[in-house]
Amino acid sequence: MSEAHAYDRLPGTESTGVGQTGPTGRPLPDFPVPGPLATHGPARIIAMCNQKGGVGKTTTTINLGAALAEYGRKVLMVDFDPQGALSVGMGVRTHDLEVTVYNLLVEHGHDVRDVIQTTRTPGIDVLPTNIDLSAAEVQLVGEVAREQILARVLRPVLDDYDVVLIDCQPSLGLLTVNALTAAHGVIIPLETEFFAMRGVALLIETIEKITDRLNPRLHVDGILATMYDGRTLHSREVVRSVVDHFQDTVFHTVISRTVKFPDATLAAEPITSYASTHSGAEAYRQLARELISRGGAP
Repeated sequence: MSEAHAYDRLPGTESTGVGQTGPTGRPLPDFPVPGPLATHGPARIIAMCNQKGGVGKTTTTINLGAALAEYGRKVLMVDFDPQGALSVGMGVRTHDLEVTVYNLLVEHGHDVRDVIQTTRTPGIDVLPTNIDLSAAEVQLVGEVAREQILARVLRPVLDDYDVVLIDCQPSLGLLTVNALTAAHGVIIPLETEFFAMRGVALLIETIEKITDRLNPRLHVDGILATMYDGRTLHSREVVRSVVDHFQDTVFHTVISRTVKFPDATLAAEPITSYASTHSGAEAYRQLARELISRGGAP
């Protein structure tokens, strides 16, 4: 079989068998289906972070969360990007909301449980946002312990969930610092494109500073290659270069580029329900199993 045809058949790890060499150049381990949990909580908080936009943070938050929910985990998704794409992508009507995560950050007297929205996807709730959140960074500058406000907001509901996924905005500003200070782990979605690699070192440096000064428990759960196109030499070389630099920090799972992701977003549901048997859905299920096997989720 020619190389081109081989990569048509193997667009990402979702079609790679256990023990076969995947796109990362490493043999794919076996990630077993996790068993059910006897009890729920306290939640492990994971920030989905990259200061570059358009790398798949929101897509990964929604679909990883949905895959974890399929495996019986109770998931809270926190929309921490003023664009509100996660909220919309989970069917929340953001323009109708009177209270969002913005109000929880800058005002007193709100109960976070009153702000959390249930979704049509079993096992998933959303803490929504809208464009109001863009004003929060300016308003929080003068606050005492301003980096720890999101951690305070989330604390009352951590025992209700197994995993909290925070969809960060594409910057390294105060909102992202709040997310990283609240988190136990970080997943870094990385588009398989050369220029996307340039900011990862800066992001890792920021994470190290926050670990040193604000949140010593913070751990990089992994770098996730997204928007992969195995038919192009460029995509393949970028993945191999990331693995060369970051070694086992890079997830074995690779997420391929497909039109099904934006289609699912328009339908306001995860790909795991919108196109349950699609390779993209299988890839996110594999990522959920890999995350659990690494200890990144219960």
